[in-house]
Amino acid sequence: MKLASQQLKRIGKVTLLALMLGSFAAHANDLPQIKQAGVFKVATEDDYAPFNFMDNGTPVGFNNDVLKELQTYAKDIKVEQSILPWTGLLAAVSSGQYDAAITGALVTDQRLNVFNFVTPLASAQHYFVKRKGDDRLDTIKDLDGKTVGIQAGSAFMARLPELKKMLKEQGGSLGKIVQYQSYPEAYADLANGRLDYVINAVISVNDLVKKRPDVFEKGLPVSGGGFVSWPVPKNSPELLAFLDGFVAHLKATGKLTELQKKWFGQEFNGLPDQPITNVAEFHKLANIK
Repeated sequence: MKLASQQLKRIGKVTLLALMLGSFAAHANDLPQIKQAGVFKVATEDDYAPFNFMDNGTPVGFNNDVLKELQTYAKDIKVEQSILPWTGLLAAVSSGQYDAAITGALVTDQRLNVFNFVTPLASAQHYFVKRKGDDRLDTIKDLDGKTVGIQAGSAFMARLPELKKMLKEQGGSLGKIVQYQSYPEAYADLANGRLDYVINAVISVNDLVKKRPDVFEKGLPVSGGGFVSWPVPKNSPELLAFLDGFVAHLKATGKLTELQKKWFGQEFNGLPDQPITNVAEFHKLANIK
């Protein structure tokens, strides 16, 4: 009963998030208002390594290093960081509490209804991760009917049809889906056997397996291509252009490649050199059919 209650609360949070995303997007600030205030308010999270996480009480990660570069690039505009739980982060940005989300957000069809996305900074193909040595799960077909854990409100919710299609083509079907407020909770349940596998973006899966190779093992891709980017409200076109200029600056100076290698263990060539502002554009760039 306790687990069921927790799941209902999580589902309720996601439903509330969807309502907020649809209701408050009109209140975001654009660059002129940010310049006038002298403060650029950004929301980040603290539980999504290697993008944003805590180390002995200090925020670290790829985006934390990026924020330092952004402060220099923004000159007289103060970059003010607030750390929020993921489940409320995008709603807080769309409601105008914050100007943008500088986090490991993935581009999705649903999010493109509310946000434009800055020029992508990394790849975001999804993989499954399993317990080390779990020989039951070696192929996509082996996922048939198994229990999967994902983060509530994560991008993969919108791309589950891809995995469903993969399973259906092999005579299988998707099993029970358990949603979590954060990925560490899901990984804990995977480690203790409450889940069969967890799905996350490739960078996060690589980071997890690198840090805990004795517990977890990387599986196969369960989606097509995808992108990591920063969401900016639709009615902030000048802010989008400003952040696109910043990403171009990171690329030109070599800083983006440096930070990709530092935090992701590799650089990502062939990413789009443009913002993503609509679903058709996203599908074309990610080769989603």
